[in-house]
Amino acid sequence: MPPCDAVAAAADPAASSGRSFRLVCPPGERRAVEALLSQTGHAWVPEPFSPWCRRLTAEPVPLGTSLAARFGYLHIQDRSSMLPPLLLAPPAGARVLDMCAAPGGKTGFLAQLVGPTGFVLGNEPSPDRLATLRQTLLRENLANTATCAQVDLEPFFPEGFFSHILLDPPCSGWGTLDKNPQAAKIWVGGKVAPLVALQRKLLATAARLLAPGGRVLYSTCTTNVAENEDQTRFALDNLPLVAVPLAPPAGFVFEAPARGDVSGVLRVDSKASAAQGFYLALFEKTGGQAGAPEDGELPGAPVPEAALVAAGCDPAGLPPGMVRDFGGKAYFLHAGAAGLPPGLRYQGHALGTYKAGVFRPHARARLLLGPWREGAGLNEAALCRIEALLAGQSLAGTGLPARPGLYFQGLPLGFATRKGARILWSDR
Repeated sequence: MPPCDAVAAAADPAASSGRSFRLVCPPGERRAVEALLSQTGHAWVPEPFSPWCRRLTAEPVPLGTSLAARFGYLHIQDRSSMLPPLLLAPPAGARVLDMCAAPGGKTGFLAQLVGPTGFVLGNEPSPDRLATLRQTLLRENLANTATCAQVDLEPFFPEGFFSHILLDPPCSGWGTLDKNPQAAKIWVGGKVAPLVALQRKLLATAARLLAPGGRVLYSTCTTNVAENEDQTRFALDNLPLVAVPLAPPAGFVFEAPARGDVSGVLRVDSKASAAQGFYLALFEKTGGQAGAPEDGELPGAPVPEAALVAAGCDPAGLPPGMVRDFGGKAYFLHAGAAGLPPGLRYQGHALGTYKAGVFRPHARARLLLGPWREGAGLNEAALCRIEALLAGQSLAGTGLPARPGLYFQGLPLGFATRKGARILWSDR
């Protein structure tokens, strides 16, 4: 392998951008992902509130253009926005609903927290935002998720279907004025009333869909009392919910609640925390019924595992579930999706195409790349050849499969394409 020029040393931490991000990988791959990121000159420190979260101390090139970001191994996210999934704290194997899921940062974090045996349904009524949600989950290879686009979820589910629900509803966004200065001008006076009404409707739906003892985390990125403490008081007075006091996570400064009859909630002090203004309240359901998932079949036609193996894929990287064919497009449907009501239209995790009995994985379906082995593809020790490949250059690939794997120091990145004796990269 030809030598590569060393990446310049990281910049002075005093010049830090201060941006935060989350690693998106199995626990055993954290060091490998950090090695990939360090190759582009980025430096960081761990956030004190989660082993997944980091804060940049050097950003020589935009973090979003790094190969770690391009291959879905990190998610750029405001510090405050990381808190709702962490404070909801669903255990491994939980069945979780993210009611207003786009752009997908919180959905993805929930998927990491519940692990391969857990299942997260992300709902997003807006078609444009739904596309963003799906692209996020696809890029980050979070196959223990599914997505749907219902304005009202209540008619589709029996009472008590979910053990955990995250409700981060549309809000006035007054806590994000540094990035969205128009929010305070758009949402003033009576203009906030429709948002308040929608938030209460969503809280009522969440209360119904929770199993007894289940928990819902309500969060907003606004400082507006009407959308925060007033909504907490509404939930406690009108819904079968009790408050669960939240312990303040390390690394943040919090303001006192804006109402004397509301306690145990968290209101992020934006300036002191170097983060967006956020409000968080946790509730637990009392009474009610538990709705068991239906014992239904997954939609679509089965894609034989042998077709994946024949394409050079390793199905062992998939969580519990099945690969199904929908008109030539192959989707992974998690086992948790089998219990979804039959009337609900949802989409699983896109893996590739399946035509005439032949499966072809998407370039980004790195979860189908098994551990590196000789002859499986290219395993690069530095970034120069990977960057050349992504820039449109071809590399020698004699004897490699038609869809060779691309690895960085054993870390799977995606599937390249072999044409003759040359290796090319295409995002398709």
